[in-house]
Amino acid sequence: MRLRVFTEPQQGATYDDLLRVARAAEDLGYDAFFRSDHLRRIGSGDPGPGPTESWLTVAALARETTRIRLGTMLTSATFRLPGMLAVAVAQADAMSGGRVELGLGAGWYEREHEAYGIPFPPVGERFDRLAEQFEILTGMWATPAGSTYSFGGRHYTLADCPALPKPVQLPHPPLIVGGKGPRRTPALAARFADEFNVPFSDVEIVRTQFERVRAACRERGRDDIVLSVAQTVAVGRTDAEVQRRLEAIGHSPDEMAAGQGVYGVPDQVVEQLTRFIEVGADRVYCQLIDLDDLDHLEVIATEVGRHL
Repeated sequence: MRLRVFTEPQQGATYDDLLRVARAAEDLGYDAFFRSDHLRRIGSGDPGPGPTESWLTVAALARETTRIRLGTMLTSATFRLPGMLAVAVAQADAMSGGRVELGLGAGWYEREHEAYGIPFPPVGERFDRLAEQFEILTGMWATPAGSTYSFGGRHYTLADCPALPKPVQLPHPPLIVGGKGPRRTPALAARFADEFNVPFSDVEIVRTQFERVRAACRERGRDDIVLSVAQTVAVGRTDAEVQRRLEAIGHSPDEMAAGQGVYGVPDQVVEQLTRFIEVGADRVYCQLIDLDDLDHLEVIATEVGRHL
């Protein structure tokens, strides 16, 4: 199992905070640094400096790191037009030397849309738009240089698009679909995704959703999808350190044990993550809320990662 860092900067973080964590994660050998794509704090509390723009962040980090992979979990399809998203992701991929990954979802947090004047259609339409966005992204990136790309859908129309620039990674940067939906989500993953992620769920929910995705992939004649989970983490060398980290992120042991995350001293966390490996998880995105606690990164990398 590969360990990836997953941050939530809308909870109160600057670009400099993210850069510090990304560099530390790279130095400690993590596989990837990901960030959420939200425009306002989720839940109550001090929003700090306010949001940072996700793809601006990824592009900047691409120039200030050398090895670690970079991406979003998940960019909201409501935030950007697909043609412009294709340009931004391709450019960031070039800026990173081919280290970018795109997690793309339908969007769910209505309050941030209201706050920033972004249309928030009903869930069915959001999924329809998401499917069209995936089709446009992959279509643009697959268009041969010198040719143009056109698309006529219900929600988006492109006419004679030059489909430039091209990403470094071919045929395109890895695409990630995530979620717990029983029907449309697995179908989208099987059609477009290189990776499927189940966020913040217990092992049985993860097992069920992985089975749905595998079945959808079999229907399309493929068996090459990467499976992953996202979990809030609170790891400490001692029980007191674990408790301190739980308090810092506002989670109780009961919440974590109910599927919100993994917590405990290293041996306990290794045991919990092994259960996800047993149901097929190839990667875990370690959600870190307290970005000032770089020692937490080190504990996970050295005391948990070496056993996985």
